[in-house]
Amino acid sequence: MTQSKSETLNFVPQSKSMTSDVPQASNPDLTPNTPQENDSVEDKEGLEPLNLPETQGETKQSVDSSDQDVSTTDEPSQSMELETTIKALTQEVDHLKQQKQGLIAEIEALETSKAEKLSQKTQTVEQTLEEMVIEGLKELQQKKQTLELSVEQLERRRDRIREEMKTTFAGMSQDLAIRVQGFKDYLVGSLQDLAAAAEQLDLPTQQSWEQPSEPVNSPSNAGPTVQFTPQEFAEQTRKIQQILEQYRRNPDYYGPPWQLRRTFEPIHTERVQKWFFSQGGRGTIKSMGSRLQNILVASAVISILNELHGDRTRFLILANTPERLGEWRRGLQDCLGISRGDFGPERGVVLFESPDALVQKAERLVEEEFLPLVIIDEAEEQISLSLLQFPLWLAFAPDPQQMSSYLY
Repeated sequence: MTQSKSETLNFVPQSKSMTSDVPQASNPDLTPNTPQENDSVEDKEGLEPLNLPETQGETKQSVDSSDQDVSTTDEPSQSMELETTIKALTQEVDHLKQQKQGLIAEIEALETSKAEKLSQKTQTVEQTLEEMVIEGLKELQQKKQTLELSVEQLERRRDRIREEMKTTFAGMSQDLAIRVQGFKDYLVGSLQDLAAAAEQLDLPTQQSWEQPSEPVNSPSNAGPTVQFTPQEFAEQTRKIQQILEQYRRNPDYYGPPWQLRRTFEPIHTERVQKWFFSQGGRGTIKSMGSRLQNILVASAVISILNELHGDRTRFLILANTPERLGEWRRGLQDCLGISRGDFGPERGVVLFESPDALVQKAERLVEEEFLPLVIIDEAEEQISLSLLQFPLWLAFAPDPQQMSSYLY
């Protein structure tokens, strides 16, 4: 490449000299030089003789060298463009790698923060659960301590009751039996006095009883005429015995309300028959040993009276505590199939804690021509004599030889 450049440089002055010689030759004023003159001129100027064929070859070589120069100049420009493109792509790749590293770092930071938050929430939940468990354990421990204290109190109470039963229950039962016997003696004496006074009265003859008379609507005639002795009321006696036999042999557990729905044993039948036929609907019955059994006997009496007299009867229960009255209410509902709506001041069954209120209610019922039955619970230690004025009353007397569950 350097040689071609030098050849072109040598070629250019020769062409200039040739062009400068041409006009001189073409000048008409000048005479052609002789060979000596030409030699002198050549010697003077130091120029070599022209050789045209060589000149044409040199020009071809110069053109080819110029093309080669152009091609060589194009190749570096393309390589520069490629290098520039490669550099740009390399920079872009580096930039993308930086972005990738940044995103990876951001993801790692987010995962770290997420893990921290989850750990914080987990710790919070664990702390909350631990606090709840601790509080629950404290409450359970408190309840356990309370229950232990209650159990200890009940055990001490049980031991105390057992000691009292061993030491004083027999004496209390004996005292209660003495009181009941004294009350019985008092009643027998009073009845004897009444019988003696009745014998002295001028009673009408049998013919006067057989004559028809106008009905007298007075409450005093409705009450005392209720009797259940077989001699005077054979029809009622037969009906009562039929009802008792039905209760004992064929109990109807799904019968209508006010009808006995429980199993009736012969001992229950004996108690009811004694009260109806021997005591005439006015007297005491030996307790069955538990309030539920007494309620069963009273339910049979209530069912029979309701069968005989219908809505005319009212049943007044006397017990000295609300708990015992509640037992009577539940027991009557269970035995007779009645509901809470049948209990109330103006209903079929009325519950009383005080005998005075019961007496007032019974007196009003007698004035209104109703038939009240007074039922006295076994736990009543003292009985008001005013309760004995009514035509029907039933009291349960404790058995001195049998330990009752009423004291518990």
